[in-house]
Amino acid sequence: MDGAPAEGGTRRTSPRIVLVHTATFRQARQLVPALIPLVAVIGLDDGLTAVVLLAAAITALSLGAAALGWWRFGYADGPGAVVVTRGLLARSVRTVPNDRVRGVEVETPLLHRVFGLVRVRVDAAAGSVGADQEELVIDGVLRAEGDRLRTRLLARRVPAGPAPTEDAAAEPAEEVFARFDNRWLLYAPLVGSYLVVPLAAVGTLFRFVDELPDGLVPDVAEPDLSDLRVLGVAAVVAVVLLALAAVVGAAVVNWRFRLVRRGGSLVSVRGLLTRRHTELEVDRIRGGTLSEGLGMRWVRAARVNALVTGLGQANRRGQLLPLGPRAEAEVLLRRLVDDPGPLVRHPPAARRRRLVRALASGLVAAALGGLATATLGWWWALAVGGALTVLGVPLGLGRYRALGHRAGPRSFTVRSGWLVREQAVLQRRAVVGWQVRQSLFQRRARLATVVACVGAGSGGYAAVDMAAGDVAGFTAAASSGSWAGTLALR
Repeated sequence: MDGAPAEGGTRRTSPRIVLVHTATFRQARQLVPALIPLVAVIGLDDGLTAVVLLAAAITALSLGAAALGWWRFGYADGPGAVVVTRGLLARSVRTVPNDRVRGVEVETPLLHRVFGLVRVRVDAAAGSVGADQEELVIDGVLRAEGDRLRTRLLARRVPAGPAPTEDAAAEPAEEVFARFDNRWLLYAPLVGSYLVVPLAAVGTLFRFVDELPDGLVPDVAEPDLSDLRVLGVAAVVAVVLLALAAVVGAAVVNWRFRLVRRGGSLVSVRGLLTRRHTELEVDRIRGGTLSEGLGMRWVRAARVNALVTGLGQANRRGQLLPLGPRAEAEVLLRRLVDDPGPLVRHPPAARRRRLVRALASGLVAAALGGLATATLGWWWALAVGGALTVLGVPLGLGRYRALGHRAGPRSFTVRSGWLVREQAVLQRRAVVGWQVRQSLFQRRARLATVVACVGAGSGGYAAVDMAAGDVAGFTAAASSGSWAGTLALR
């Protein structure tokens, strides 16, 4: 039976996952690099028969690897921990205590949906394993088993007390926090992450065509790239196709996105081809980040990520608003954590420091360009250096305008970044320590960089180039506990 427990309480995934892994060459991908030198030594002609034989061999290899992987994989969700065992020659046993579970995501890729299967990802507390192994994956269980695992791992104790009243029972089961509007897809061409996918797909396609035998590649006349009109039309077509691909990619990832609060959890559902069901415990959320890329700021768009204790940099599972208007993002962030108030501007010395750092590279390029012009006659090098110097002024001012901090009654916020501007809003209880840094130039300018060390997200969020005299007051106001206010800058 699919998902039935084996001896010792260990469960097996569904045998149908063997077909899925065979079709996707999941296990065989690691062996393909070793086959390339072997094929080169044996030698294959450019005929169709060789290609068919090679495809059949790789498929058979994938089937065998998938079957062995399924046979040696097992999982058990006991009363205190979830245990996953895998491996043929080198056995691996991973145990995650239930109190270290920070979130559960149920994925349904397209092939999994065809076979009625799901993939369960369990987010464990950061620091228990390596930085690249924060999640535990159980791939290939039935939908009912995936829902059972999600409910089991995120089960909450019901406090003892009187029975709920009729009014409490009449309360809605879930509260909608955010819902994706299809009009927001128009922001996608201005988001770098959505542009990377089509560019990578085009690169992979060209590489695949280049590896095909000459007999299978059609003979297509190359365009005349010396004609400026051809170059202009090609550039316009490329930009339009890239924008359309970004919109399609955003739609595939965020299709019918919904974020709701259900009991003590925040639940998000999204995806067209791969449907993802992510659940995070509200009690473990310590704040959030509002991120705006350079293109997103032009149209006042933003995205929101939750900062969950122990979850680390889980940008996808912690994403609460993948893309939307900045006003919508700010409303959602205020529902997660109290608004500490408007940001405090950093002193003029911080602006001078940003300008000097932005202009330095342009001035160096201009000096080298002047030398190249005088010795080699390369006037264009001097023009490039001058352009970089001029562009350094708005760059430095933009970096300065991004700086800010504020401490409120129950939360605090810091903001920095220019290419990607990120504002983190955190509860005071999230802070586990402070780090103050001062370079030689910062000390002369009476500035300092203060890092709030937290057990969520990237682990630290900085107020860059704030006034040195404000450090003690800010850290005291943004801290909780008996040690608040004891930090002083020396």
